[in-house]
Amino acid sequence: MTKLSTTLKKEFFELLPPTIFFFVALHIVAFVRVLMLKGTGISPVSSISIAVAALILGKAVLVADMLPMINRFPNKPLIYNVAWKTLIYWLMATLIHYVERLIDFWRQTGGFVTGNKKLLAEIIWPHFWAIQIILLVLIAAYCMVHELVRVIGREKALRIFFGPMPAPEV
Repeated sequence: MTKLSTTLKKEFFELLPPTIFFFVALHIVAFVRVLMLKGTGISPVSSISIAVAALILGKAVLVADMLPMINRFPNKPLIYNVAWKTLIYWLMATLIHYVERLIDFWRQTGGFVTGNKKLLAEIIWPHFWAIQIILLVLIAAYCMVHELVRVIGREKALRIFFGPMPAPEV
């Protein structure tokens, strides 16, 4: 195998877990959004746009994981890194969520500034924050599992979750 194909294969398999997680998580969010928008006449996002968003978030997680500041607390209990990464990923997700809404209003008004003004005037903030709360919980769950797997090792985590169980250590 060439170095390029080895690198691409490695990148693909690193991209897979966060992308699958966010694909499922964003479908949950979309389902909640559909329920909240029922009867408003606003159309929900499609599965294709959810897949694109999942790929963007998956890649954003990989890029963020390469930053030196992302593992700020390597010698502290896991909760430090989990909370820190959750905050970083959640802020990215909040920005993406807001920009996603902004693009719709930008198209309607024909301008960025007027689209933003219209968005701020018309957005249903309880709906926006309800989605953000759901994303926060899902991202925290992702970060907890990701950090746990990082500490105990991928192979051991796969054995614990999918078997066969490792022999007890004495």
